[in-house]
Amino acid sequence: MNATSPVLEKLQNVLALEKDLGYTDRAVIGGLAKFSTFWHKEARASTDDTSLIQLVEETVGLLEEYASGDVEERREIVEAIQRRWASADGHVMSPKTRPVQEEPRAQASTTPPSEARTNLDSPVTELHGISAAYAKRLERLGVATIRDLLYLFPHRYDDFSSLKTINQLMYGEEVTIMGTVTETKERTGKRGQSIVTTTLSDGTGAVQATWFNQPYLVKRLTPGKQLVISGKVDQYLGRITFSSPTWEPLDKELIHTGRLVPVYPLTKGVSARWLRRLMKRTTDYWSLRLPDHLPLALREQRNLPNLESAIRQTHFPEDWERLEQARRRLAFDELLMIQLGVLRQRHEWRKASGQPVQIDPSLLRTFLESLPFDLTSAQEKALSEILGDLQKPKPMSRLLQGDVGSGKTVVAAAALLMTVASDMQAVLMAPTEILAEQHYASLSKMWSELWLPGLTKLTSCLRLLTGSLKPSDKESIYTEIASGKARIIIGTHALIQEALDFKNLGLAVIDEQHRFGVAQRASLRQKGHNPHVLVMSATPIPRTLALTIYGDLDISTIDELPPGRREIITRWMRPRERERAYNFLRSRVLESEQAFVICPLIEESEKIEAKAAVEEHRRLQEDVFPDLHLGLLHGRMTADEKEAAMRQFYRGEMNILVSTPVVEVGIDVPNATVMLIEGADRFGLGQLHQFRGRVGRGEQQSYCLLLADSPSDTGQQRLKIIESTQDGFKLADEDLKMRGPGEFFGTRQSGLPDLKVARLGDVKVLEEAREVAKRIFEEDPDLELPQHRLLARRVREFWHRGRGDLS
Repeated sequence: MNATSPVLEKLQNVLALEKDLGYTDRAVIGGLAKFSTFWHKEARASTDDTSLIQLVEETVGLLEEYASGDVEERREIVEAIQRRWASADGHVMSPKTRPVQEEPRAQASTTPPSEARTNLDSPVTELHGISAAYAKRLERLGVATIRDLLYLFPHRYDDFSSLKTINQLMYGEEVTIMGTVTETKERTGKRGQSIVTTTLSDGTGAVQATWFNQPYLVKRLTPGKQLVISGKVDQYLGRITFSSPTWEPLDKELIHTGRLVPVYPLTKGVSARWLRRLMKRTTDYWSLRLPDHLPLALREQRNLPNLESAIRQTHFPEDWERLEQARRRLAFDELLMIQLGVLRQRHEWRKASGQPVQIDPSLLRTFLESLPFDLTSAQEKALSEILGDLQKPKPMSRLLQGDVGSGKTVVAAAALLMTVASDMQAVLMAPTEILAEQHYASLSKMWSELWLPGLTKLTSCLRLLTGSLKPSDKESIYTEIASGKARIIIGTHALIQEALDFKNLGLAVIDEQHRFGVAQRASLRQKGHNPHVLVMSATPIPRTLALTIYGDLDISTIDELPPGRREIITRWMRPRERERAYNFLRSRVLESEQAFVICPLIEESEKIEAKAAVEEHRRLQEDVFPDLHLGLLHGRMTADEKEAAMRQFYRGEMNILVSTPVVEVGIDVPNATVMLIEGADRFGLGQLHQFRGRVGRGEQQSYCLLLADSPSDTGQQRLKIIESTQDGFKLADEDLKMRGPGEFFGTRQSGLPDLKVARLGDVKVLEEAREVAKRIFEEDPDLELPQHRLLARRVREFWHRGRGDLS
């Protein structure tokens, strides 16, 4: 098949006509998808060159998707096919026309022509069959390069490996059968749709399979053809049948049937079959070219498969056991990359010299005695650890974690006070403006009677710096910071903007850490002479996990609540009690209190989640609480819109705030006493506990109501646990055990690269990776040894992909 081949000429003529007709899919009767069926057979019969056969398969794959595209996407498909064939012509000649004396090209059997000049970091458009339109769709799945494609893993597998004969079939089973087509018929359904029915026989019996709106199957599933069919056994009028099963000819390697079939995340315009075919081609060719960054000795010692095998077995596993081995290897990789990254940060940070803070015991005692309560023993221990670090000539790098309401702010306030009393500056950075304002107000009140050495009133050195200040006010504060007049600065991420220079930054306190990434932490450190850094998190994290996520930090934990703090009454309400929940919420509002309503988590997309929240807000406002003021907060709103909504709620201008899970962090409304969570079974225990912590900030009794329409067994178990305890650390441990492949609290929020394979419940793999990372780091901290060069490159790639920081 060459440029003058009738088969290729036929394809070129059809594509040219289709272009002339404005990509309307009318160049041939029945459309290009139907044409591809006939053309495929002719093209395969006219060549036995493997490169051309691959090109034929890719062309057919594109044409099968043609009808579902819009005009622009169809144009892209036509042009992509024309481009591929133009580049193939002259590179690869048909065996029937190749001169006898010419040696076959060395790479013709394995390397598609255009891929010979391509590498793992090339865009996916370099692969045969991926047009610009398809590349845009793949981008929605996080795929831009060939390497990204190799790491686009299935989210589950259909087990079609169980091969049965027709006489063994039982209703409801997921099975695979092999048989010969005895008859294929097409009829038109009541709604005008095409219904194709094929009868298959295997010598033990016969069974019918039915497909809808796929008329081209009549030409493909011809009598005498041997097929493999996988799917759920159905029944119709008492007979065993298959409805819309997946199928493949018996004469080719099975990728859609007869095995553990990968199920990938999809997006509009990308079909499961198209993506599976693409993944098979890509893994077969490109997994062989992936350099294995783990040294052989380490792989053998830890009994880990090589990278090529792990990638292939994760995409197209031979059996469950090999899949688990492959998954363990890839999970180990991810956790090792994270460990090496955070150990590197810790190493860099530790070797820098810092400024020791001189503790003023008299001022500290005055401050603690001025508080209307005594510190708990856990607060005292945490404060002692922090003050101990501040006095060292090495910069502190510490995580202060405690449950909501455990009193972290008071401990941080003491550290800030000691720093400024030692003639240095300190900052407190919060994730939202409203939280920064709340910190400013509470610290102003806490420090109202305190004086610094030299008779300076502490509050006169305190400044609030947020993004929404007028430019002139910002400039004024910038000047005061640079001169040292402003000693304690509270604000948002505006603090890490480059225009800001400190005279002598001694301490940076970052509130709600998992809203700030590693890169922001590093940026803050660069603002001063290696300032001490204290990170506060209200997300209780089990120790093993904390060592992974915050491996570059020492950890202090406040694991007891102040005495006398009221428990938040938590109730799981059944669907029939919804009206009762609404009535209770109304009764609290009539007592001048406020309430949150959290909409269900929708995993498909933030867009759908936002739409659902808008609809729920409308329903509640119009049908349930028409006489009350309801606000709305969702992830598609701009930062300013979110701030405005939270501010209105904080001021009491709204009775109820309807929100998507975006409210988890960043608002402290003492007057809010009811948290009503819709679809509560969809959230992890950690998230539910965080939502609950948004109420109970004032004097009144607070409540958390959990609504779930039809929770699974696991969902019910979670709801019972959250009802039974207020202990965030106990909940964190339970959450980690239960989440499985789910994320504990989303690495996206932690500033770490996303985990594609590792489950945060993989404690054994996690500890193994940490042990190996420590050993490698002790032996070769800069990964300069020959056996670690590939590993060093992979660590850089991994953190770059995650937009983390490797300072």
